[in-house]
Amino acid sequence: MSDSSAAPFASALPSPELYWFIPSGGDGHRLGQPTRPASFPYLSQVAQAAEVLGYDGVLLPTGGTNEETLVIASALSSLTRHLRFLVALRPGLLSPVLAARLTASLDRISGGRVNLNIVSGSGNFDFEGLDLTQAERYELTAEWLGVFRALLRGEAVTHHGPHLQLTNGRAPLPSVQQPHPPIYFGGSSQPALAVAGEHVDVYLSWGERPEQVAEKFAQVQAHAAQHGRTVRFGLRAHIIVRETEDEAWAAADDLIAGISDEAIAQAHGAFLASGSEGQRRQSALNGGTRESLRVGPNLWAGVGLVRGGAGTAFVGSAQNVAAALREYQRIGVDTFILSGYPHLEEAYRTAELLFPALGRPSPALTPHAGQRLSHTSTPTLGAARNEAGEPQAERELVAAGRFRSI
Repeated sequence: MSDSSAAPFASALPSPELYWFIPSGGDGHRLGQPTRPASFPYLSQVAQAAEVLGYDGVLLPTGGTNEETLVIASALSSLTRHLRFLVALRPGLLSPVLAARLTASLDRISGGRVNLNIVSGSGNFDFEGLDLTQAERYELTAEWLGVFRALLRGEAVTHHGPHLQLTNGRAPLPSVQQPHPPIYFGGSSQPALAVAGEHVDVYLSWGERPEQVAEKFAQVQAHAAQHGRTVRFGLRAHIIVRETEDEAWAAADDLIAGISDEAIAQAHGAFLASGSEGQRRQSALNGGTRESLRVGPNLWAGVGLVRGGAGTAFVGSAQNVAAALREYQRIGVDTFILSGYPHLEEAYRTAELLFPALGRPSPALTPHAGQRLSHTSTPTLGAARNEAGEPQAERELVAAGRFRSI
């Protein structure tokens, strides 16, 4: 990797938070061709790999055929020690009292490792039969978040609104994180931006051109200022990083090689009819065709041809992808939620290639003082041994969770 174009930015900006993705709806090497069911052993491998490699956390998606997030996060939290879980919750499917109690319990048993991703949805499919207009969906979300946050602050809540009725509601056991676990939220419509400004800690955008993302961030911050608040920002996108630009773009082409034009047209029509402003914006980037998918120097809209939700990917060499991430950092992004197909292998590839370009160490890949890495499952250390015959430094690293069998 001789490209040094990103070098000036590496020292000017800190490494952002990096989250990975739990493919709880299945996984595979190509879009539209899943070959790995979302079995719990496989999801455990992805989560443990993310922890060992040094990702800050993982996103658990909701909707469709994904496993339910609170259940999976609870199970995975027992297999990890440091990884944070960005858990999706959907207002309208879960009462704020029960959601607050479940959230606080998960935060306690995980040792304060819960983040919440509030998903308003895009119509009746997401709400499993609730007949709500876009305005009503965000009215419900704002009402739900107001009650939910108060409950987690330990307040007794009496509330009588258009969607929720509650008398002296309580969530008696507190969360570890106070006043509540961080609340994330995304949405590109005007009602969504207003909800973000009033209620959330981190506003998430799907990958769009930097100027488009910056415009949304400015609107959210303006809404937040009206409530005496500030909001942090994150970006959700896929990633295809390789040793060279040519290899990365070839991998991007291969990812969609098995998708027919008919499938693309059918998906495009469904996305435009979904009622989601964010989905409309993602579909506008690719236009429902393979012809013009490079929408930025290292931003590619091919994933969104058939995948709903986040539809863009950062594609390129490690140095060029790092430079692209820095562009978004300069407009306010401090958290990137990334994913790649298949998620187990790409978690390693991204850590091996991108982390160094961002000046970010990986505890599983970076030798420590006095440590010589070898082709074994655990480090080889010339250190004193304990009574069981194990190298003392190795035993401590394993106990700290830096090396584990996945």
